[in-house]
Amino acid sequence: MPSIPRLELDTTDHAIIDCLQKDGRTSVAHLARVINLSASATSDRVRRLTDGGVITGYSITVDSEAMGYNVTAFVRLAYPTGNYKPFHDLVDSLPEVIEAHHVTGADCFIIKVLARSMRDLERITGRLATLGGITTSVVYSSPIPSRHITPA
Repeated sequence: MPSIPRLELDTTDHAIIDCLQKDGRTSVAHLARVINLSASATSDRVRRLTDGGVITGYSITVDSEAMGYNVTAFVRLAYPTGNYKPFHDLVDSLPEVIEAHHVTGADCFIIKVLARSMRDLERITGRLATLGGITTSVVYSSPIPSRHITPA
């Protein structure tokens, strides 16, 4: 099966990506000054990176506690069947599930959950447990909550 061709990225592309990861609201004019290109050439580069699937979107970062979610947890799910539709249906119905990863090993999924309280976490994990065995780890703190991607 052929793989999707990757864009060849140069140092200018990396500089654009780095700048936009730090501030996705950066204007093209400011970005052009930072990378030392014209605004039109910079705009073309950003469009190429977007069309090529390197830049997949722009978003904001929100403090979960400010939104009322005081508990963060990771739930490992040992899913007993290869029919993943019930899993997808359930996590689609739980807005507190903010990430789900299909993984190797004894567990099938690792799920990141935000909850309003421990009682709320119990409700969410109770619903997830209807699909298979779960193990829940509550987060004390996140010294590296997320990291920008650097060139491979």
